[in-house]
Amino acid sequence: MVYVTGDTHGDISRLSPSALKFMEPGDTLIICGDFGFVWDNSKREDKILRSLGKRRYNICFIDGTHENFGLLDRYPVTKFNGGKVHRISGNLYHLMRGQLYRIDGMSIFTMGGGELPDAEYVEVGDELGGAELPSRDELLSGVGVMELVDYNVDVIVTHEPPAKTREFLLLNTKEEAKVSALNTFFDELSRQCTYKKWYFGSMHVDKFISSNQIALYKNIVDAKTGMKVK
Repeated sequence: MVYVTGDTHGDISRLSPSALKFMEPGDTLIICGDFGFVWDNSKREDKILRSLGKRRYNICFIDGTHENFGLLDRYPVTKFNGGKVHRISGNLYHLMRGQLYRIDGMSIFTMGGGELPDAEYVEVGDELGGAELPSRDELLSGVGVMELVDYNVDVIVTHEPPAKTREFLLLNTKEEAKVSALNTFFDELSRQCTYKKWYFGSMHVDKFISSNQIALYKNIVDAKTGMKVK
């Protein structure tokens, strides 16, 4: 089984064995960005990462906006279910941008990253923010992957939503409906691509936008059906 949840931001209670007790050996949990455990390279953090990697199931995450990209990029790149990953520890993986994976019989396309407001660019240790947005090469690589499967996948996992979906979610809030080029890229992707489910985490809400677009935060859902399991 494949499950999906929203941003964890370094909250270990979200990934405790009791919180994930429904997961069986060989299952996979995908986190929609802002994982938060590859951050300060501390001994405590290393202990957490090793512990997560020892689980009998896979824990996978895409990158969001609040990541230490300098640290993340130091991990070895390998293959996992057909796509490139950073292997963090054991069964703990970072699903890279513009990749297509085949997990539990489903084709899953990933594109992490997003745009921070200028005021939120912060220094993390010796690393400086700025790698949050996918590069042109990463976007073109993603397009190339999609072309190989005629823009037909089962599941799309991103941190940011398409522009129109973001605007919809902000309709009844005081927040300005600012959209980035990445949101616009996802709008175009949603028009060209045939998909069954699209999950994203940046909006920090648990909400069905439509039958095939689902915003996630703390809910854990079945990737195939979108139905909540926890």
